[in-house]
Amino acid sequence: MLDANLKDQLKAYLANVTQPVELVAALDDSDKSRELHQLLQEIAGLSDQVSLTDEDGAADVRRPSFAINRVGTDIGVRFAGIPMGHEFTSLVLALLQVGGHPSKASQEVIEQIQALDGEFEFETYFSLSCQNCPDVVQALNLMSVLNPNIKHTSIDGALFQDEVAQREVMAVPSVYLNGEPWGSGRMTLEEIVAKVDTNAGAREAEKLNQKAPFEVLVIGGGPAGSAAAIYAARKGIATGIAAERFGGQVSDTMGIENLISVPYTEGPKLVAAMEQHVGDYDVDVMNLQRAEKLVPAAQTGGYHQVRLANGATLQARSVVLSTGARWRQLGVPGEAEYRNKGVAYCPHCDGPLFKGKRVAVIGGGNSGVEAAIDLAGIVGHVTLIEFGDQLRADEVLQQKLRSLPNVDILVSAQTTEILGTDGKVSGLAYTDRSNGESHQLALEGVFVQIGLVPNTEWLKGDIELSQHGEIVVNDHGETSIPGVFAAGDATTVPYKQIVISMGDGAKAALSAFDFLIRHNNPDAEDGDQAA
Repeated sequence: MLDANLKDQLKAYLANVTQPVELVAALDDSDKSRELHQLLQEIAGLSDQVSLTDEDGAADVRRPSFAINRVGTDIGVRFAGIPMGHEFTSLVLALLQVGGHPSKASQEVIEQIQALDGEFEFETYFSLSCQNCPDVVQALNLMSVLNPNIKHTSIDGALFQDEVAQREVMAVPSVYLNGEPWGSGRMTLEEIVAKVDTNAGAREAEKLNQKAPFEVLVIGGGPAGSAAAIYAARKGIATGIAAERFGGQVSDTMGIENLISVPYTEGPKLVAAMEQHVGDYDVDVMNLQRAEKLVPAAQTGGYHQVRLANGATLQARSVVLSTGARWRQLGVPGEAEYRNKGVAYCPHCDGPLFKGKRVAVIGGGNSGVEAAIDLAGIVGHVTLIEFGDQLRADEVLQQKLRSLPNVDILVSAQTTEILGTDGKVSGLAYTDRSNGESHQLALEGVFVQIGLVPNTEWLKGDIELSQHGEIVVNDHGETSIPGVFAAGDATTVPYKQIVISMGDGAKAALSAFDFLIRHNNPDAEDGDQAA
């Protein structure tokens, strides 16, 4: 299964294994079991520290699956399926970590995991094409290596479809804890630990409240926020980032094309590069922090306050708002009720769960047409529904879409309701806007691709927003509040593109620095009036 180049790379990684590892295979007579056995044999042949044995015949073990166990201990993880594609990295990391190679997680997080008390049996359903799933799989695998009270099994949803249907798993990653639904969507190690450790929020708030005021505080960690932090820190001033999720919407983006000098990359790779670049500078990164209130400075040049959801308050002489945007929802009956039960927003992640089924894609822009093209290669049939009287996507994408035999296109169609039966999507209702007639489609899935909405609700009443909820800025990134700047998809700047957000972030930081050197701080103690 592994080509020569991949074997050489894996062999080099396995040289870092310091404690004996045993691969324990649970197989049957299926083709997938034979495929998995071949993979495990190849891995075991690359290191004297890795051995292969068969499961003892336990009836309650998924097949094909395998455990990676540290010999002579109860430390291990289990994969149900064949972890290739995006999950191959998860397999490699599991081999290394079970084999004693240290994690790159912070010592603080490691100690927090080791201190968790209780019994935690996690199960994660993933798809091999999901770019968000590895973050969750790798985080829970690491937790099970660090704490013997934590167990984790990763399950390929496409391979165990009967189980997926029984549990009504219709989105990945989907996590169960002790047999009950626990979480879905991309989650970092820190997010998972914070959710398990119920006292983490109060401890973090106490720590944040003790921080000294910043010269520049960036709210949001996407392309705009990352660029703003880098350009501010380059000026040698105290800079911080408070982000609900570092990387933001980019983390959920599969293909990114024509970021200047980078013809193609993927969202998670770009986020990792941004995080590393920010880390090269003296930036205080405060992740998992959601801003809830902006309190402007009483006097120009003084301290603004940003209140966080956990009760902490941060202070800064200038603020860069780069909170980005999120998927826009249809707002029709049934959408919220059947979210992750047939209503989805990420075709790359959730598409494989609808193999052979009938789905709809709502939205005729580039995102919608690209989603329909991708899904057409997986599902049985795709119906693209566009509100306007024609598609808005680039002509080359429209031509590709129209060439596919299992795609129908409906224009001038207004979706009015997501229909469901037995707790999951069963269809969609729409109105033909050309004649007012109502229709229904029988479907198992609906993928919503109708654009973005800015994450600015928390700013209403404190700063000028447009009728669409965007932060109003001028050509310097200045907002209606002196000393508060904004950048990226949350603003009125047209064309919501990564490259534009990065440039906006840099501009906002430079404008903030210019503001600081032109205004003294009236809140500083006597004799401490430095800009």
